[in-house]
Amino acid sequence: MKNKFFIKFIIIFSILLINICLINYSYSAGTPKLVSTLEKAFENIESWLIKLATPMAAVAVGSGLFMQKFSFGDEEKIRTGKKLVKTALFSYIFILAIDLVLSAIKSLI
Repeated sequence: MKNKFFIKFIIIFSILLINICLINYSYSAGTPKLVSTLEKAFENIESWLIKLATPMAAVAVGSGLFMQKFSFGDEEKIRTGKKLVKTALFSYIFILAIDLVLSAIKSLI
């Protein structure tokens, strides 16, 4: 449930950021103040997401590994720990990939 919300949030955020970049570069005479303000705001949000993603992924991976290590043979805790590690790594890679794609789009425009 949380992963679906997170994926939808990232998709909507990416679409909004791309639209703002396209709107910003479509004006040749000058950019309106509102568009440049929104673009700066989304760039700040993106930078904060990248800065927060690394420690959050590290905590999630560490928690998953500790859950596996101290499961004392409980198969459910081992599976939950492995799932937590996989999900954290996948989410972190996904966030970095979105940043890479947005940077590539920004450089092309």
